[in-house]
Amino acid sequence: MTIHIEKETEETIDFNYEDLIHRVINASMDLEECPYESEVSVLLTGDEEIHEINREHRGIDSPTDVLSFPMIEYSIPGDFSTFEEREDCFHPETGELLLGDIVISVHRAKMQAEEYGHTLEREIGFLVAHSMYHLFGYDHMEEEERIQMEEKQNRVLDILQIHR
Repeated sequence: MTIHIEKETEETIDFNYEDLIHRVINASMDLEECPYESEVSVLLTGDEEIHEINREHRGIDSPTDVLSFPMIEYSIPGDFSTFEEREDCFHPETGELLLGDIVISVHRAKMQAEEYGHTLEREIGFLVAHSMYHLFGYDHMEEEERIQMEEKQNRVLDILQIHR
């Protein structure tokens, strides 16, 4: 498993965020029973930077808390069974499944942690878990899909004992 983490913000984070990100990603992979070694990139940034990324990639001219950029498309969310025949899903040198990228605004995560009355650690853990399920092909546009995705991301946080 390769997890690339970059912090491109001056915002302070007063806990071991790298360890948290690794634990949440690994727990998500285990819960989803991903059969492959995989690669995920996580960028911790600020509001201005995520605003620009959101405008550039989604056409939405405002900052957001998290963006997910899946590298692969699923016929069925969380179904990895068709990838073995598809070379375009794997890193050519490492052979790892290329899941995608996660971008988190630390500033917005701090604001939301305060608003919801929990720690920054819990908020970043939640945002990473939420994004991992987008990288697994899940979405929350339909009510049934939203419920399924929320159950999965909450289960990851429960397994890791990251509570509000």
